[in-house]
Amino acid sequence: MKEIKKLLVANRGEIALRVLRSAKEMGLQTVAIYSEADRHALHVRYADEAVCVGPPTSAESYLRGDKILAVCRELGVDAIHPGYGFLSENAAFARMVREAGLIFVGPSPEAIEMMGDKLSAKQAAKAYNIPLVPGTEEAITDMAAARQIATEVGFPILIKASAGGGGKGMRVVNSADEFAEQMQLAVSEATSAFGDGAVFIEKYIGAPRHIEIQVLGDEHGNIVHLFERECSIQRRHQKVIEEAPSSVLTPELRAAMGRTAVEVARACQYTGAGTVEFLLDEQHNFYFLEMNTRLQVEHPVTELITGLDLVKEQIKVARGEKLSFEQDDLHITGHALELRVYAEDPQNNFLPDIGTLTTYVRPQGPGVRVDDGFEQGMDIPIYYDPMIAKLITYGHNRQEAIERMLRAIAEYQITGIATTLKFGTYVLQHPAFVSGDFDTNFIRDHFPSDALTPPTPNEDTAKVAAVLAAMLLETRKPQAAPATEASSAGVSGWRQNRLGGR
Repeated sequence: MKEIKKLLVANRGEIALRVLRSAKEMGLQTVAIYSEADRHALHVRYADEAVCVGPPTSAESYLRGDKILAVCRELGVDAIHPGYGFLSENAAFARMVREAGLIFVGPSPEAIEMMGDKLSAKQAAKAYNIPLVPGTEEAITDMAAARQIATEVGFPILIKASAGGGGKGMRVVNSADEFAEQMQLAVSEATSAFGDGAVFIEKYIGAPRHIEIQVLGDEHGNIVHLFERECSIQRRHQKVIEEAPSSVLTPELRAAMGRTAVEVARACQYTGAGTVEFLLDEQHNFYFLEMNTRLQVEHPVTELITGLDLVKEQIKVARGEKLSFEQDDLHITGHALELRVYAEDPQNNFLPDIGTLTTYVRPQGPGVRVDDGFEQGMDIPIYYDPMIAKLITYGHNRQEAIERMLRAIAEYQITGIATTLKFGTYVLQHPAFVSGDFDTNFIRDHFPSDALTPPTPNEDTAKVAAVLAAMLLETRKPQAAPATEASSAGVSGWRQNRLGGR
């Protein structure tokens, strides 16, 4: 077994803090890295040691693999946990870590390469007869050939960047007339975001549900799935609300999707924690979408329904340990929800709203978990993803999890910036979500731009409000105050009591 005494977390914010906590529970020494913008961040203060790796921009700090490895050499680090984002799915970095004689807490560079490219991932899945969305099996570069393929597949189609994710380089094309323009935009966006303009074409499924399966594999050939997460509430193809288990899967469908996810992981000899993503159509046919070769943002909901700590499992696998359980040992207990609390304005197309957390008070109580990396008075940096926190609730069933989430949102106090908290309340109270009858088009179909705007009172309601206010003032009219108290006019009752006690 490989020894890990000191772990460096090559990330920031809530996921860095999340990994550091599990590492400390395992008795490991911890090292944080940070940019100049994160000098006072919580993960920096929490780690045993912390080193600045550069200026605020990611390209000059968190993406500098050479600087990170230099820190490892200087501090005697044994292993690197990449979190998610940044270098977590960078095969070149994983290879650098391995060649430096360090342990990468994640899959092999070869698995990252195979599954990181959506086309090679589809080819690997096809070899195992895994269902795929109809479309191309290789990158498209010729515009005329691409148009012909799109016509054969049938509009609407989806153009997707081969090298990326997160909704970047993705375009829906409804007709042949708009194909050329959308193709150029997709290639341009993919080139800008990933340095690779390769795109491919898939049949666009109009009302899909986004279902993903958590998998876990060790270095001894054992692979299990940890059931599903429903991630259909999205904006710009990026998730906002996730839950586990899904309200739509039957036990038979869950088992079938789980087996398929394990086959995908086996196709690339996967080790560690990963996620296999599927689209589920209206007839409940499922299609392999992609595999994320890292820990997911929404992993807490899986932890709550399985009782496992996925970060600890990652570290154990990286040390060479066998999984301590088999598929039949795993069971779903209860229900969990996660709301990503973004510094965004849902009423302004979810645009980021950068600023200072003037007020920041976390909710508490039974079944509530908050994974974050901020505290009151801190600024939301403009350089990184605008997620402030992940608000997670757990209940014995879906209804209790929803009720606890609504209560937790009401308790969460954030001022100074716009957030997705009110959006979360809107979704969780919407009949489509409550009934489980929703898909990835929820925002388009059910969230009008003025959904969170308080209604403007009409003339009648304004008159009623004025009468009620006048009556209230009359009943509360104070008695004439002694002249000696005149200087306290305008001071609250609480303040007057304090002044009177001097």
